[in-house]
Amino acid sequence: MNIKFQRNIDRFVGVPVCALLSLVERLRRKRPISVPPKRILVLLLSEMGSLVLARPMFSYLKRRYPNVSIHVMVFEKNREVLDMLAVVPENSVLTLNDRSLGAFASDCLGILRRMRSLKFDAVIDCELFARVSSIFSWLSGASMRVGFHPYTQEGLYRGSFINRPVLYNPYRHISRQFLALAAALESDTHPVSKDAPSADSLEMPKFEIEPRERGEMTERLHADFPAIPGKKLVLVYPSGGILPIRAWPLEHYRRLCTALLGEGYAVGIIGLPSDRSYALPILDDCRSDLCIDLTGYTKSVRELVALFYRASLLITNDGGPVHFSALTPIPSIVFFGPETPVLYGSLAENAHCFFLSLPCSPCLTAYNHRSSPCDGDNLCLKRIDPEQVLSVALKMLETARGAGTAAGDTR
Repeated sequence: MNIKFQRNIDRFVGVPVCALLSLVERLRRKRPISVPPKRILVLLLSEMGSLVLARPMFSYLKRRYPNVSIHVMVFEKNREVLDMLAVVPENSVLTLNDRSLGAFASDCLGILRRMRSLKFDAVIDCELFARVSSIFSWLSGASMRVGFHPYTQEGLYRGSFINRPVLYNPYRHISRQFLALAAALESDTHPVSKDAPSADSLEMPKFEIEPRERGEMTERLHADFPAIPGKKLVLVYPSGGILPIRAWPLEHYRRLCTALLGEGYAVGIIGLPSDRSYALPILDDCRSDLCIDLTGYTKSVRELVALFYRASLLITNDGGPVHFSALTPIPSIVFFGPETPVLYGSLAENAHCFFLSLPCSPCLTAYNHRSSPCDGDNLCLKRIDPEQVLSVALKMLETARGAGTAAGDTR
């Protein structure tokens, strides 16, 4: 389903369903709440990057409730990332197919049956932009339902049946807000989670790819592109994904890549096969054996992470790749504008964010369902100067360790 269709379904179907369930909840007899819970379901249907940003929340839940059974519901397309992070056992994952309305409706019935059979005590709904997860939280039958709530703010109507409502805070990083959701399970403040976990709960452990896998990726890369052994490799992700307005201008990427090649670095354009239209103009402009097309080259997120271990720097728009890179040692440069790093910045210490904070920026929020009012002239990104980015990139490359220059490097 495309994102516009999902928004329409969420608005015209989700709002009345949430209102109906709120009425039912008001009339029915309340179930006793079990604190602490024995079985928790986490709803995380967002983009893949959000799963990485939720990793500190899962670490907190495991420390706080070592004997509790934790399950997660994700879209089927995001299952690979969840399995890679290994935050819950594979048999504790519930998946939904959102490729079409028919597939989604069919999966919903099976998911509902499984949720009810598992008898959850608590549901943590991590979604901001969808009402479907709120509906699932009520239908799960759990007596404790945690989720974001507007309180005195406008927008974000997702029903009044969330009985552990956490104030959505647009000035607080989403990883910290996920932690606040977890803390709401036992909070007795108003609003809940005034006593949320401290900043030290945001530690991001590295994801260690086996040396064999790293070596295989390096050998394959060097065999397919014989000009790059001995060169530091800069990976570039010019696509905006499902939200093209997040993309730094392609002309800026062309200028930057040309300059990096002139400095003696190799450049690889990454992305899905559908992102090749972004890679071709850069490749045509650079016309160098050191500028290589890696769109569609990695067949899984795990392979992409292995590629990060070979590279020296990632330059990317806001999106999944920067959050996957936070699981590895690779430094990154990230462009923000329609979205803000205050909410969605990388958790890696070696990430550099460019963000101009124009009067209209950020324009993608929980209050507009990530539907920007921008006419497409995203000055918030266009005004980030390629020469300034090049200066930061060269400094980061100078300090990048070893940087995967040897043919057999498996660092």
